[in-house]
Amino acid sequence: MINYQIAKKILKKSIIKIKDEKIKSVNSLNRVASANIYSSIDYPSGNNAAFDGFAINSKDTKNINKKINQKFKIIGSIAAGTRPFKKIIKRFDAVEIMTGGIIPNGFDTIVPIEKIVFSPSIKNRKYILINKKVDKFNHVRFKGSDYKKNEIVFKKNSIIQPNHILTFKTLGIKNISVKKKINILFFSTGNEISNQDNIPDWKVRNSNCHYIKNLDQNFLFNFKNGGILRDSHQKVFKTKITKMLKSSTDIIITSGAVSAGKFDFVPDVIKSFKLSNFFKGVAIRPGKPILFAKIKGNQKVIFGLPGNPMSSAACFRFFVYPYIENILGLNEEKPLRAILKNNFTKKESFVRFAKSKLNTTKNGKVEVEILEGQESYKLKSFVKSNIWALLPAGKSKFKKGEIVECFFPNHSNSSLI
Repeated sequence: MINYQIAKKILKKSIIKIKDEKIKSVNSLNRVASANIYSSIDYPSGNNAAFDGFAINSKDTKNINKKINQKFKIIGSIAAGTRPFKKIIKRFDAVEIMTGGIIPNGFDTIVPIEKIVFSPSIKNRKYILINKKVDKFNHVRFKGSDYKKNEIVFKKNSIIQPNHILTFKTLGIKNISVKKKINILFFSTGNEISNQDNIPDWKVRNSNCHYIKNLDQNFLFNFKNGGILRDSHQKVFKTKITKMLKSSTDIIITSGAVSAGKFDFVPDVIKSFKLSNFFKGVAIRPGKPILFAKIKGNQKVIFGLPGNPMSSAACFRFFVYPYIENILGLNEEKPLRAILKNNFTKKESFVRFAKSKLNTTKNGKVEVEILEGQESYKLKSFVKSNIWALLPAGKSKFKKGEIVECFFPNHSNSSLI
């Protein structure tokens, strides 16, 4: 058995290559950009109005006396989406303009509609009245003030979210380069595993498969269910691995049959292949029997997760997901740090992944409570939890008020911090 830090180092150096592909930007949610994305236009594409109102030339207000209203002749109206106005602009001209309308040459400022006085009346309006100096560039959105042409919009090795897609579409960015999605083939193991809803007491419903499958959008992979490997399926599993080497599958994940029991055949089958990197057993709880192997001479890896649901969930979150991040070129995920709300004791030599509840206090402090029911078979505490607290090895007692590292269970911390 190795410690957690050594296991992480082995994963980091066991890289497999993931190719790039071109896709439509509108279909890029939760994909990893493999190249910088640049704006092909200035945005806004022209000087436009930030308010409904009237465009005038600020120079025409330079000598206006507060006691005397100056008439500005209304020479037209501009709505957002209409062609730029091309009339010859004279002194004391004004044009009605709506938010987003392109400001014609000759005008340089906007007077909001709320501040407009009409002459002779609002119903028969031919002029607006101005009785004070108006500053240049009031309520003007300048061309290129948000994005300049060829400016970086999105950096490579980052995960694309809905706000990014909105920006791509606004800037007319149609096609982008992303990392191909990783293909995962998943096997449950054991005679006790069942896909049936109604089962006898000696059977176990196949839940780990569905848990990982429903993480596929959040954790950047395509999921394929390979079915259930029974206790006598050593040869079947070896055949599956052999086929994997010639397929588009990048990662095989098994759940169960990875410990040291009579029917735990996964490690022996995997070790029958030539491996370049391997570990089995890490000083963690839950999930101690976890296995990892990289097939020598191939861009393929295998994770053997424990069959216990909580152990499987923790090992996916803290081993499989960081590995996926690494091979996609993402920056290492940063922990969220919170104040421990209660005392907790664990075995000193083990890293503990603790089912926990994150919340904020009235004065804005972020607190984390380690929940009761940390046993790996207990689901109730996992349902109540919204965070994993990571308690490092080398220490057994953690006191209320200490700062601990936390990781969201169903999505990356990188989406928020």
